Amino acid sequence: MAVRRVVPTIRSEAAQESREFYGLLGFEEVMNHGWIMTLASPTSPAAQISVMAEDRTAPLVPDMSVEVDDVDAAYAALRASGAEIVHPLQDEEWGVRRFFVRDPGGRVVNVLAHR
Repeated sequence: MAVRRVVPTIRSEAAQESREFYGLLGFEEVMNHGWIMTLASPTSPAAQISVMAEDRTAPLVPDMSVEVDDVDAAYAALRASGAEIVHPLQDEEWGVRRFFVRDPGGRVVNVLAHR
């Protein structure tokens, strides 16, 4: 299994203001589903942040997303380790397969792969 990217999630009700603020640092909007917006550097597209007030299909907002090449293998490894799965593995209508797991420090990690 390989990590493709890691994206921190900023919990915020101020999406427009966040877009403008991070725009001053060179970020541009690359995705906006209305409930989650992702900003990226145009010169280094893997440098990203997401802004989210609430998650559309999950009970809580994750602290970060980790995109992997094999989400099923990641799910199996984390379950086998005894890690706390806080949102089950599922396919989402926007083209990702994902689950949430709590890390040892209490942070919620959205582990995903694009289909």
